[in-house]
Amino acid sequence: MKRSGFLKTLGVLSTAPLVNVASAASQKPTSASARANCVLVPAETPGPFPLDLTDNAFFFRQDIREDRVGVQLRQRVRIVGTENCEPMPNVRVHIWHCDNVGGYSGYNSEEGLTYCRGYQITDENGECEFITIVPGWYPGRVTHVHFQVYVSSAYSAVSQWTWPHDETVAAVAAHPELYPEGPDPLSPSQDGVFADGFDLQMATLEWDEAAGEYVSVYEATVEGSGTSGVGYHEMRSAQVMALGQNYPNPCRTETTFPLELHQPAKVSLSLWDLNGRCVYQRECGNLPAGAHALRMNLESIQLPAGTYACQVEAQADAYKALDVRQISFSGH
Repeated sequence: MKRSGFLKTLGVLSTAPLVNVASAASQKPTSASARANCVLVPAETPGPFPLDLTDNAFFFRQDIREDRVGVQLRQRVRIVGTENCEPMPNVRVHIWHCDNVGGYSGYNSEEGLTYCRGYQITDENGECEFITIVPGWYPGRVTHVHFQVYVSSAYSAVSQWTWPHDETVAAVAAHPELYPEGPDPLSPSQDGVFADGFDLQMATLEWDEAAGEYVSVYEATVEGSGTSGVGYHEMRSAQVMALGQNYPNPCRTETTFPLELHQPAKVSLSLWDLNGRCVYQRECGNLPAGAHALRMNLESIQLPAGTYACQVEAQADAYKALDVRQISFSGH
C-alpha cells in the first residue's frame, strides 16, 4: 500500500475509544479540571507560514527536525473538548515552527524544504508527542509554535503556543553555538499576536538532564466533547462498516478487531509505525455482511514493541470505507 493510501484516511478516523496507550505524555499528565471551565483556546492566525499538510503523506511523523540544529525538544500535546472537559482521541494535530535562526521551511530561500512540520494522531488520553528543537525567533514575534487540531471534516481549531520567557532565554543562552541570533528579545506580553492574553497558550518547558533534552507539555481545549464521540468519522464509511475497539488492550502477542460489515466488502488491514512507514499488510478477502473478527498475531509478524496505527479498509460496491486505530504492542 502506498503511504498516501493510509494518510488520506486520517480524515475518517473512528470516534470509538483507542487502546490504552501508555504514551510518554501520560507520564506527566495535565488535568483537564486544572483549567477553569475548560476554556476554549483563542484562535490565532495560521500564518504567515502555513502549509497544507493534509495531502502530503510525508508529514505524518513524530520527529520533525530533519537536518535542523538546535536543542532537542520533546513536545507533548493534549487535546480536550469544551463540552465535557474529556480528552479527545483520534484527532489529528498539526504543528509547525521556525528553525534555530527564525526560518520557516517552504518559503523564500527555504521553498521546497519541509523541516519543523508534522502531524500526529491523539491517543485515548487525547495526547500525542513530537520530537523537534527549541525554536528560534524572528523580529516582531516571540518564540512560538503554530498548531492546528482537526476535530472533524467540518471543523478545525488553529492557534499558537509559547513558553515562559525566562525558560526560552535560558534554553538558548545555554547553547550559544546552536543559536547564533541569541535569546529572544521579546516576552509573550510584548507580542501583538498574544495581546488578547496568553494564559491559555502557555506550555511548560523543563530540562531533562538524563535524556539531554527539553520536555514541554501543552494542553489545548477545542470545541466538542471528548470520549463521548467527537472525532473523525465520515457518514459514508459508517454506511459500509463499523470497526470496534481491539482486544486485549494493550496486547502482548495477539489482538482482535471486531468488524461489522453492513454490506459485502473486500477487506484488508495494514499496520503503520508512527513515522508513517507501512510495516505490515494483509488481504482478508471478500467478506459477507455481518460480524467478523480480524485477528492479528503481532509476535509472528516480528514487530518490535511499540505503538502502531492499524488501518482497516473495506471496499464495497459503491464506496471504500476506511478506519484507523492506535494499538499498543508490549511484546514479552
